[in-house]
Amino acid sequence: MGGSLSVLFSQGFPPKTTYSVDQIPDLTGRVVLVTGGNVGIGYETIKVLLQHNAKVYMASRSKERAEKAIASLKEATGKEALFHELDLSSLASVKKSAEEFLTKEHELHILFNNAGVMIPPTNLVTKEGYDLQFGTNVLGHFYFTELLMPALIAGVSSSPDHHTRIITTSSSSAYLGKLDYDTFKDGPARKKLARNALYNQSKLANTVVAHEIAKRYADKGIISISVNPGNIKTDLQRHVPAFVRKPLSALILYPAPMGALTQLYAGTSEEAINHNGEFFIPWARVGKCVPETYDAEVGKKMWEWLDGEVKAFEASQTAA
Repeated sequence: MGGSLSVLFSQGFPPKTTYSVDQIPDLTGRVVLVTGGNVGIGYETIKVLLQHNAKVYMASRSKERAEKAIASLKEATGKEALFHELDLSSLASVKKSAEEFLTKEHELHILFNNAGVMIPPTNLVTKEGYDLQFGTNVLGHFYFTELLMPALIAGVSSSPDHHTRIITTSSSSAYLGKLDYDTFKDGPARKKLARNALYNQSKLANTVVAHEIAKRYADKGIISISVNPGNIKTDLQRHVPAFVRKPLSALILYPAPMGALTQLYAGTSEEAINHNGEFFIPWARVGKCVPETYDAEVGKKMWEWLDGEVKAFEASQTAA
């Protein structure tokens, strides 16, 4: 625990960045999809991508909120993001969303798995009965990514660096995570676990899956990196009690544009292709997560569990 606290402190107060969005290359011709892009880090990520001429899809659950964000981004950049409907807490929505995207685009060059939920009320679960944090942050993104893999692989040939990228937004909370498979779905074990523990394990699982994607698809030209964006003031903290949130915001939280830096670096920089499967830390640096992230058996077990759940869902849809 002492080591984890030391890491959390060092990443919570990182050194001054040497990276700036001015270093991002021109992204003309690049198709990018950002999940959860209507607020916070995702919004700031899309803003910078538009400023560098990418074609950007904002994948969000609420069309109304997305359209407001798109209008705000157009005013700020002169460029227009494209709304794409996606509810990661519903596997049926994930499947429909991915299928619809593939009718719009043959190629996808960068996928930012950015959306997430943080310590919501314990009674909230996904449409299929998974813990809301694990189902949204991990399973939903896993399924979405797998369904979009044909477009990611197709995009390799037209990408200037001959790679396409999957960037997964994790957290420093990954260092505190413990994977308990009995809590991934709703049940007695899950109900006993604190909300922050459920969040921590979802963020650890993000790093495990990202590393496993890198192993499984590296030969196809796929780069997969997970990132800790830093301690950032965003809408993600809406479920944190006000008496905790306010002093945190004043003392240790950075503005949302800072949170976009590390994932933009992972998603666009030439140097990042040399760090497939790694974990990036604030601000735009290569770091190391916990040993479980890189453990082959942990990765294999997680992948097989997620794949099994997806196959069971698809079988149920076919039967219906």
